[in-house]
Amino acid sequence: MDNFKIMYKILKELEKNMGNEDFSVRSISAEYLKIPYEKWEQLLIILYDSGYITGIVVSQDMDEKFKHIIEPINPSITLRGMEYLASNSFMAKAREALKVVGDII
Repeated sequence: MDNFKIMYKILKELEKNMGNEDFSVRSISAEYLKIPYEKWEQLLIILYDSGYITGIVVSQDMDEKFKHIIEPINPSITLRGMEYLASNSFMAKAREALKVVGDII
């Protein structure tokens, strides 16, 4: 699965569950998304470093090549993450509209 699709799914799920006390991280877990844990961890770190999510703690020791997440985590979407979803939804709709127009012309 494409990395951007995975990150979009994670953000969409966090947006859908804003304020939901019963939200389970399992619904965005590596197992649920069917990707290796290491890839999932790095994608969450990218989302965190980019300001799209909060609620995770990242560390990196001198002898580690990559950053790692310290668990437990309680991720939530930020305003920037919601803006990313909104702009991507808008672009997808525009792309579909252009395909329809292209089919007509």
